[in-house]
Amino acid sequence: MNDDQLLRYSRQIMLPQMDIKGQQALLDASVLIIGLGGLGCPAAMYLASSGVGHLILADDDEVDLTNLQRQIAHTTDNVGMNKVTSAGQALAKLNDGVKVTTLKQRLEGEALEEAVKNADVVLDCTDNFSSRFAINAATVKYRVPLVSGAAIRMEGQVSVFDKRQDDSPCYQCLHPDGDDLNLSCSENGVLAPVVGIIGTLQALEAIKLITGVGTTLTGRLLFLDAQTMQFREMKLNKNSTCPCCG
Repeated sequence: MNDDQLLRYSRQIMLPQMDIKGQQALLDASVLIIGLGGLGCPAAMYLASSGVGHLILADDDEVDLTNLQRQIAHTTDNVGMNKVTSAGQALAKLNDGVKVTTLKQRLEGEALEEAVKNADVVLDCTDNFSSRFAINAATVKYRVPLVSGAAIRMEGQVSVFDKRQDDSPCYQCLHPDGDDLNLSCSENGVLAPVVGIIGTLQALEAIKLITGVGTTLTGRLLFLDAQTMQFREMKLNKNSTCPCCG
């Protein structure tokens, strides 16, 4: 770690739980963020500012004017630009010491597995259960920790699924049949700060997984009701009949 890095990250390094060892772990880490929308944008920006050494951004979508209400890495000038390119530019301005790899594609099949197995942590910031199930299956196969977030209307949820722990559930233990996860912001609406809160929590959990600081949300599901500003927590158990990890 050079002098500039020591100064840049000094407020984190002074935390006794983090120290130089934890900061160096962040600098050495690679995090895959799938989806650069309302969740992926704040997650990516906080991971970049915190000093994660390598961020891999994956998204096949383009910036639309309706995205700008909540997808804070994108700007009006970038409407029509691929989201990973737009987000990559924002992250370079935020912290040019972070390596950013952009994947302008919908990660599926072998491409998804290749990206997952080369990451230390995966953030699922997508909005449909088919993608979530595929990402979950890849993280289970390669035993890579998964930080999953979702937000709609004035509600959100976040959890960690870490198959390095034998008793950890996977995402499909929670949603075996997909349930109502096809809800979209375009059809149901979303309050802008709600996705910011959930995306920021995803970044926090990723940092904890990388550094070993604190206790993660593995085995727990955290709910946010933004209308009443209340959090509640549900314990998650591994499902022995789970079609993915049972």
